[in-house]
Amino acid sequence: MVSLRKIHFYWRNKPGSLMISVLNRLCISPLLSDRVYLRLVYRTDAGYWMDFDNPRTFQEKLQWLKVNDKNDRYSQMVDKVGAKDYVANLVGEEYIIPTLAVYNSVEEIDFEALPDQFVLKTTHDSQSAIICVDKKTFDKKSALKRFKKKLKTQYYWRSREYPYRDVKPRILAEKYMGELGAKDMVDYKFFCFNGQPKYCQVIKDRSTQETIDFFDENWQHQEFYGLTPGIKQSLVPIPKPKNYDKMLEIAQVLSQDIPFVRVDLYNVNGKIYFGEMTFFPNGGFGTFTPKEWNLKLGDMLDISMDSNKKI
Repeated sequence: MVSLRKIHFYWRNKPGSLMISVLNRLCISPLLSDRVYLRLVYRTDAGYWMDFDNPRTFQEKLQWLKVNDKNDRYSQMVDKVGAKDYVANLVGEEYIIPTLAVYNSVEEIDFEALPDQFVLKTTHDSQSAIICVDKKTFDKKSALKRFKKKLKTQYYWRSREYPYRDVKPRILAEKYMGELGAKDMVDYKFFCFNGQPKYCQVIKDRSTQETIDFFDENWQHQEFYGLTPGIKQSLVPIPKPKNYDKMLEIAQVLSQDIPFVRVDLYNVNGKIYFGEMTFFPNGGFGTFTPKEWNLKLGDMLDISMDSNKKI
């Protein structure tokens, strides 16, 4: 049972997520076309109806791409297992976090065979990772329950992100990549427009007081932040990684010939590792602060290469 307090929170902070939950709980989602479904969710989230014939903001154009830019290779790029091979072929195996095991069901997970520290995540969705820093105190029962539910979820129906539609649900066990002297790894998320990484979103201190900052290609701090409601910029300067130019190079290679993709990288003890690729940050919803950046980033997203496709 969902509490009224939780419903109130989502209505004030994440109305689009609330609409998604309602449409899926009532089993209405499969009855609606992508375009109708996305217009309903967008209306709830943004407060106005988006125009599929003339999208302008960053979020509107992402919804347009969901309907129009359906490339088969995108499924491999978002598959947590398939993406490793895809990226290794383009930039090298040395940037891939080692895989410990891949399971088709929770029953296959052999905790005894896993090291004392590891990461578990599902291959077909987002934000499913569970980090084990000490196997002796790890809540196995809770993890198994979580992943059993996750494996039954078709992520595509939530926000109609086409790349996830054909990804096989599995569980991936990866090597734990802790950074010396740090409780959380820093996320470097490159917003790439037509093969050019224009901004790097830096997310810090997820387990304590999470912050989100944006930097341009020259590591100049930007005034805008987003897309998660309530999370502000860091109050302390964030140093530029020593191998930042190499990170930009990797993001550029991985984002070639794609209208927009976010390339996520880690920088662990001075070594770069690939995280994942995302075509629709925050499901294609959310907003930036100040609000004018929704339009500024929208202007950077050129969808003309797909303009001949019929909606």
